[in-house]
Amino acid sequence: MPVLRAEGSPVKEERRSCYRMPVLPFNTSSDMRIPVIPALAALSVLSCGPASRLESIRSGEMAATIHIPDEDYTPPTELEITSDARDTLMVTDQEGRQILIMKAVRDSETGEMVATDVLDASIVTARFRNIAERHGKVDLEFEIRVPYSMASSRWQLRFNPEMYILCDTTALESVHITGPFYRRLQLRGYQQYEKFLSSIISDTTRFIDLRNLEIFIQRNIPELYRFRNDTSYVSDAEFLSYYGVSEKEAIDHYTWLHAKRMNERRRSRQEEMFRRYVRAPLETEGVRLDTVLTPGSIDFIYTYPVTVATRPGLRKIDIVLSGDILEDGRRICTMPRTEPLTFYVSSLSGFMDYREKYIDKVIERRAYESTACYIDFAGGKAEIDLDLGHNREEIGRIRDNMDELARNEIFQIDSVLISASASPEGTIGLNNSLSKRRAAAVAEYFSSQISSELRSRSLGENWKMLTALVKEDTVLTKSDRDEYLRLLKEVKDDDRREEKLRSLAGYTYMREVLYPRLRTVRFDFHLHRRGMVRDTIHTTELDTVYMKGLKALEERDYEKALTLLKGYRDYNTAVAYASMDYNASALEILRELPPTPRIKYMLSVLHSRRGDDTEAVRNYLEAVREDRTLIHRGNLDPEIRALTKKYDLDKVIQR
Repeated sequence: MPVLRAEGSPVKEERRSCYRMPVLPFNTSSDMRIPVIPALAALSVLSCGPASRLESIRSGEMAATIHIPDEDYTPPTELEITSDARDTLMVTDQEGRQILIMKAVRDSETGEMVATDVLDASIVTARFRNIAERHGKVDLEFEIRVPYSMASSRWQLRFNPEMYILCDTTALESVHITGPFYRRLQLRGYQQYEKFLSSIISDTTRFIDLRNLEIFIQRNIPELYRFRNDTSYVSDAEFLSYYGVSEKEAIDHYTWLHAKRMNERRRSRQEEMFRRYVRAPLETEGVRLDTVLTPGSIDFIYTYPVTVATRPGLRKIDIVLSGDILEDGRRICTMPRTEPLTFYVSSLSGFMDYREKYIDKVIERRAYESTACYIDFAGGKAEIDLDLGHNREEIGRIRDNMDELARNEIFQIDSVLISASASPEGTIGLNNSLSKRRAAAVAEYFSSQISSELRSRSLGENWKMLTALVKEDTVLTKSDRDEYLRLLKEVKDDDRREEKLRSLAGYTYMREVLYPRLRTVRFDFHLHRRGMVRDTIHTTELDTVYMKGLKALEERDYEKALTLLKGYRDYNTAVAYASMDYNASALEILRELPPTPRIKYMLSVLHSRRGDDTEAVRNYLEAVREDRTLIHRGNLDPEIRALTKKYDLDKVIQR
């Protein structure tokens, strides 16, 4: 049976016939494999009318299908169908299974029982295929096959493939098969609409009786008539005052108003007339193919390529086909959805090593944690005022920290050191005393909340933080910043330096905005591990960062995996590099590792990508000779599959 393929579709020259028939299971009897006779397709539909054909389509007896292209099958030019099955007997066993038994004779040379019936042609069609993920993408293709018996000159068949990935459903571009009569109706509708549009007059002067208007002006307004070849501009008001009649009145008098109104009515009905004439518009958006197919004895096959960007967790892709039949722009039938076609996505991440990694770790008995808060004090005062500034929020945050540490099951608080710092205005002696009193006030405030030892101390004027703030500030001028840094370097006395700062243009800003940030209170928590007596313990524990990298690699989140594994430079790091197509980096790591079969296989893939077939073939042959399971894996990876076909490696492996 001849097959029609869509022009421009990436189809191999050799394909099996599009005709498919169901195949029943085998039955084994007396060490003999009994062949199976598939059911014949109902050929009577070819002579049925549209109503019977629609009923067959609705019931699923006649349907378009989706298939995985078979690159290795060479189809005959025509599929012969044999209907003679008189010597075939169908029986049902005790478990309710149907078994086909055929008339057979014993072969005189081999002694085996051989069936004598001529078998009906049959083809087993796979519903799934493994495809490889490369360069962050997955390329797949499937075939939409439409029996010629479905086509009608008056119909348009619309096939709508859908793609299911994880929890997402994506509608792919549709494929339209249009009958010649349907297309003629479409084009005729556009022609009628174009004819209607051409009847709309855009030049409004065509509705003016210019000849009689000119005669009127010549007889009644000769002064105006003399201007007929003059390009001077005359306003309507001047026209009216000079001639006693306005230009608009003159034109309206000699305008065919009825024709003008009819023209405006046609213009306003453009959308309405489009819907009337074009009942079946030509679709352009979201359509992959729209082809005219003359019904006959040729099936239609369209090879549909799809490229999918990979995403974390991508394991499989399902394709389902549905469709509609239209006649004169109206949907007259909805086709049943097909069974899903499944593509299982293979990735180099399948070569990852799942073994856990442990690290040596020294556990210290003592621990340390610190935090800072900003508690505002009144000028020259050391008393805590909750209503001043953000004191209530800051003190609440410190309380939460203390409560969290007190409930900690691993660490216990030994002591808390509270340190207060001051801003540099005023004398250094006064500021040191003031910060000391403020630290003591904070310690006294929190003494009722914590049972551990509370100690306080003064940090004095906080010049270190002031310097950092001045360097980062964008409000101060460059001159002010440079002058501050010069004084900091040259003037060693803090009081004299602060006095000289007052001459800067930005001093007021520094005192009002930057100085308050220097009045901090710092909490240093000294902790120890509960129940631990020795100062240090050497132990091993699971490397959580590495295991997170393996988890990301398993879920095919390669960018995250590479970020976590890059520093380890081990086998899994190479797998992550290869998955991201960073082949040189992956090769560099793998060459430093012991040459296991898996590493040799990975080297083969990487050398193939770089075009070094010699090293690719050598590593692959060594890998499969040491681990035969890698032969099956080679069918999944396009780099290895290409090498196998190019150099006929299957025969080499079997030697």
